[in-house]
Amino acid sequence: MQHDEHVGPTGEYHIRSLYFDDIGNTALAEKLGGVRQRKKYRIRIYNLDDKVIHFEKKIKNGEYIAKIKESLTREMTDNILAGDYQEFKNPNKPFLMEWHNEMTHKLLRPKVIVDYVREPYIHPNGNVRITFDKDLKSGLHRTDLFSRELSTVRSLSENQIILEVKFDEYLPSSLRNALQLEGLQRQSASKYVICRKYIKLNAWEDQ
Repeated sequence: MQHDEHVGPTGEYHIRSLYFDDIGNTALAEKLGGVRQRKKYRIRIYNLDDKVIHFEKKIKNGEYIAKIKESLTREMTDNILAGDYQEFKNPNKPFLMEWHNEMTHKLLRPKVIVDYVREPYIHPNGNVRITFDKDLKSGLHRTDLFSRELSTVRSLSENQIILEVKFDEYLPSSLRNALQLEGLQRQSASKYVICRKYIKLNAWEDQ
């Protein structure tokens, strides 16, 4: 497999996501409850840069995952973080309009920053993407997405890595054999849930 074209000299890049949830913490509750149809909203940046900013909706339907995304400017993102989202009330952009409605009616708000380093590989057959996500950290209650001085805490032990295997059509047998999937159970490792649960554990320890 070849490295993703966006990697740096080390074959990796840094990802920071700011996850949103509503007043009832629906995204968190549905994931913990094993609901098969669910969604999450997040803003994602790469290498702590504001040149590429994506607002994303991640949709889970059983074993299948889809993503919808819209590019944001730094100004738009700063407005969101300041609690001003009126400019997203735009009928010509249904996805942003959906976000505005979620913010207005369900009180969707920033909840946690998730930081990690990704080592990605791609294979054209089956549109396969295999990633190794490491150094997973939580920004705890901070939401200043672009801060280079953000205090983070490790949310997984140092020797733990999250392996993700994604494909559109099929997983080539050579990769399936290399991954040694026989006898393993497929499961979802939600970085959002790991970091949210870490916040609660950290809060209990402080009491």
